[in-house]
Amino acid sequence: MTFNNFIEKYKKQNLIKEQSSNFQGIETIIARAHEEIRIAQANISIDEGTSFTIAYTSMLHAGRALMLTKGYRPNNGYQHKTVVDFAAMVLGTKFKTLTQHFDKMRRKRNLFIYELSISISETEVNNALKSAATFIATIKNIIEKENPQFKFKF
Repeated sequence: MTFNNFIEKYKKQNLIKEQSSNFQGIETIIARAHEEIRIAQANISIDEGTSFTIAYTSMLHAGRALMLTKGYRPNNGYQHKTVVDFAAMVLGTKFKTLTQHFDKMRRKRNLFIYELSISISETEVNNALKSAATFIATIKNIIEKENPQFKFKF
């Protein structure tokens, strides 16, 4: 599926809508994603599940920043899944494993939030943090490559 076909399909399903943005807002979201990585790392010894959730949230923020650079945002319903799908479309097959891990983290985070009996191991958190750091760096690189006037300060 092409990017344009993806956009048309998701617009028709009311999953995305157009959204104007500016670099300052995008930079703020990416900065928050970086901060969430630090917060997740600091909390591993306290609560693995919370650290995992924060690592996932950092990826969600980076994915939303990517959407904004393309002029879109998720709309009503399925917002997290829409961000994952959008990131997978933009990043393509080169980053398929990374976006698949993002989707697995989305599902696991959902279980952790709504099904209290699930546990998350330190290994899972560490893998999530590695994926999150790679995901954020990848999105930053794409944004800067596609928009040479954008240079992140960090």
